[in-house]
Amino acid sequence: MDVRSGILIVIALLFTFFVTYTTTPLVRKLAFRVGAVDIPKDERRMHSKPIPTMGGLAIFVAFAFGILVFGEMDPTFIGLLVGAFMIIILGILDDIYDLKPYIKLLGQIAAALVVCFSGVLITRVTLFDQIIYFGNWAIPITVLWIVAITNTINLIDGLDGLACGIVAISSFALLAVSLLSAYAPTAFTITVIAAALAGSCLGFLPYNLNPAKIFMGDAGSMFLGFVLSVISIQGFFKINAVVSFGIPFLVLGLPIADTAFAILRRLLKGQHPFHADRKHLHHRLIDMGLNQKQSVSLLYAISALLAISAVLFAEREFTGAVLVLVLSFVVGSINWIVLKREHQHSLAEEERQKKEENNMPPH
Repeated sequence: MDVRSGILIVIALLFTFFVTYTTTPLVRKLAFRVGAVDIPKDERRMHSKPIPTMGGLAIFVAFAFGILVFGEMDPTFIGLLVGAFMIIILGILDDIYDLKPYIKLLGQIAAALVVCFSGVLITRVTLFDQIIYFGNWAIPITVLWIVAITNTINLIDGLDGLACGIVAISSFALLAVSLLSAYAPTAFTITVIAAALAGSCLGFLPYNLNPAKIFMGDAGSMFLGFVLSVISIQGFFKINAVVSFGIPFLVLGLPIADTAFAILRRLLKGQHPFHADRKHLHHRLIDMGLNQKQSVSLLYAISALLAISAVLFAEREFTGAVLVLVLSFVVGSINWIVLKREHQHSLAEEERQKKEENNMPPH
């Protein structure tokens, strides 16, 4: 990639950051006017007062302008933009009217099909020295991937800044792989999209970090998941890595694992797999005594380690990738053990104080 292309990518990132940062306050006012406000009505909500949603509209506007100005128009670009527009409209309607789950699912499938027919497909994966071609299964597999990641990002949007930050980290990982690899003629296109997505997320984060002034809502989380799923198809599935399909799973390891365990947990309890609960990883960290900022910082760190591992893996730096993976596992495990012990100690201390109060003689 030449110097001019590199400069354009940096400008695209800064441009989308600026557009998101300046338009978010306007979207915040609009959200109040149209009634797109999240009212804390159950235990899953981590906020105590009404917060405007629909922040995803600001992210979408910045992203769309960014790739229209700096990208190279082709059918895949157009398919991505049309599909993303469908998702953002679907999300805004959901933020205002709280749509039925099946309506959202149908809308997501329709947007995914638009992308498929624009030419973005998971046609093959590499497994060591074998290339597995999907043939007629390419469209169903692609739709499944796009819909799954769209909802995965939506499901982890439970703490201030969590989903937006993780998508930014994932975008930078994709940006790094695109810059380091000369695996496809579409590398510049992918890099511009990744830079625009990262810049849009970073521009929104100052308003979304705890204490949040605005949520991105379903409009934002579904949009980010949708775009990330589409560009990961171009940027990860098609590289000549030893195990190409493993790389997007590493980059998105945290949200994918959290969603997978949530579905498994609900099925084992005889519940609907998409039954809402307060057992996600970020909820458990809060229950163990961490505040929102601490929980989000820890999850950022683990997500960043997984992203670094994915980049090393894509570059065939297997030793480094394994070491970073082990490090991320160790960091996560140590923090989990320490938090669990502190939580148990806190519960024991509360129980002891209650017993002492009950045994106190009356005045």
